[in-house]
Amino acid sequence: MQKDAFERIISFLLGASWGIILLGALALFSLLFNFGFTIAFLFTLLYIIVSLFLVLVLDALLVNKQRLKEAKKQTELLEKLLEKK
Repeated sequence: MQKDAFERIISFLLGASWGIILLGALALFSLLFNFGFTIAFLFTLLYIIVSLFLVLVLDALLVNKQRLKEAKKQTELLEKLLEKK
């Protein structure tokens, strides 16, 4: 199954987002560890939650694109059925 440019871009962004989340969380924790474990942990957790929300937004874009594609297929099939009657 071939993906169009939109799906390839979103898939790439999803993969890159996971890498940015992991590296960013590690860097943020390392940077804030001088202020104490609790502060570093809380800010890192907040960073991860916000980042995962953005990943969910990208995933929702991909799902809605697939839903639209399926709706178009169903519409074509229904139009063909109407023509037969």
